[in-house]
Formats: sequence, C-alpha cells, structure tokens
Amino acid sequence: MKKTIILITTICTTVLIGVSCSNDSNETTTSTDVTTVGASLAIDAANEMDLNTGLLVTSNPSTAKTAETPPAGTTCASITVTTPNGTEYPKVFLADFGTGCESDNLKRKGKLKITLSGPIITTGSKMTIERIDYSINGIKLEGIIEYTNTTTVTTVPQWTRKVTNGKFTDNQGKVYTNSGIYTTKQTAGVETPFVLADNVYEIPEGTHTVTAADGTTLTLTVKETLIKKYSCLFISKGQLQIEGGIFDGVIDYGNDSCDAIYTYTNENGSSFNLSM
Repeated sequence: MKKTIILITTICTTVLIGVSCSNDSNETTTSTDVTTVGASLAIDAANEMDLNTGLLVTSNPSTAKTAETPPAGTTCASITVTTPNGTEYPKVFLADFGTGCESDNLKRKGKLKITLSGPIITTGSKMTIERIDYSINGIKLEGIIEYTNTTTVTTVPQWTRKVTNGKFTDNQGKVYTNSGIYTTKQTAGVETPFVLADNVYEIPEGTHTVTAADGTTLTLTVKETLIKKYSCLFISKGQLQIEGGIFDGVIDYGNDSCDAIYTYTNENGSSFNLSM
C-alpha cells in the first residue's frame, strides 16, 4: 500500500492545478509511466485552455480594432492587435500576461501570439497560437497550436487542432515533448457565432503522443467522442485510449458534468480515480 500512495502522489504533483487521487488496487508500477499519464492529461488540458483563450481574444469586440485591455472577467492579459500587411488579415493578437496574472484560478506568465489568417468561422481560415516564455501555474509550455476551419456543412462547423513542437516542463523540471491532431465539431452555439459561452464542441477522433525524457512514449487516441463545453475548464465526457509502457488502458472523463473528475482504468482492471 505504501508504494501505491507514493505512486499516486507522483501523478498529483504533475497535473496543472494539482490532483487528489485514490486507487482501488495495490498493484505496483513504475513512477515514470504514472507521471507520463499525468503529464499527458495536463498537456491536453493546457492545449484546450490556450485554445479557449485564443477564441476569446479574437472574438472579443474590444480587441477588434485597437490595442486595449479587454473588460474584466474575460482574461487578465493585456491585448494588442496588429495587421502586419496593412490589410484586415492576417491579424495578430498578442496576449501578454506579463510576470504573472490570474484568472479562472490559473496564474499565467509570458505571452501567447495568436495569428488569424481570416475569420475563424470561415472555411479555410487558420488560427495559430504560439507560446512565448509562457507558463501556467509554474509549468512551462512551448509549441504551436494550429486551429484550421475544415467545415463542409455550414450547420456543423468543424476544425482540426494540430499541436507541433509541444514541450511541457513540470514543476519538478521533468520534460515531456508532445504532438498530435484532433478533429473538433461544434454542436451547440452555432447560431450565435460571436457568443462563446453557449458553445459545445465534440472531438470524435484524434491522436496525440507524449514522450518523457527517458524515451517512454504514450499514445492517446479518442475512443469515445469527447465533449468540451466552452464554459467548462476541462473536458466533461468521453474516453481516451492510452497505449504505451505498462499503462495500456482508458481515461474516462465522466457523465458530462462540468467538473474536473476523471478515471483511469488499466487493462488489468486496476483503476485510479483522479480530480484536477
């Protein structure tokens, strides 16, 4: 039992906001595999958070024309907007969190450079998010997120979310590289394109890989469609299949509640209940 408690503590120190955990199995495993699972989920959560920020910043009327700070309750960053070619697009938004500011119980530092090739609701348009000396709650995040509109049916907007050169350095200095691509479909809020709060997204397919410094690699693939509400910080429903090392199993995000609770079940039947 003592080894199990140490193991779970290793996950808890890895995830962005801190994780409280319980386990119904006494089986032992390697701490490297456990921390890589925790890092994988934290990376996915961070990507969703930064994507939400990109959508918020580029959809906010207060940042449409001038270099101003948006109203309270949106983001704590200062926002500047430039049009480098002197035309409406491309449009570059710089979200500067400075030496640290807090919103949604997250302390962010550094900058997000968000470039729009055109309106994100237009087929073919791309939003690119680049992290510059950027961290969330002390965890350093690097890499680029590309969010490309691939809509073919106007009533069902669709995008691909591609992550390249991803790098995650946790509070203990452990480094994880990552990359992957998801398909995202909007299933609610389509009728109000400039209102984000009622948006609901489904992720029916996609895969991303996370590699630890020692070469341990996990592949996470959508097993059951993921549900992500814009108003929720985390994914609220769906399953991810994990493969790699001894941690072949399934992450279950729950019953669509807007909470941070999820369960990992190994193929051998052992289960970890976690809460971010």
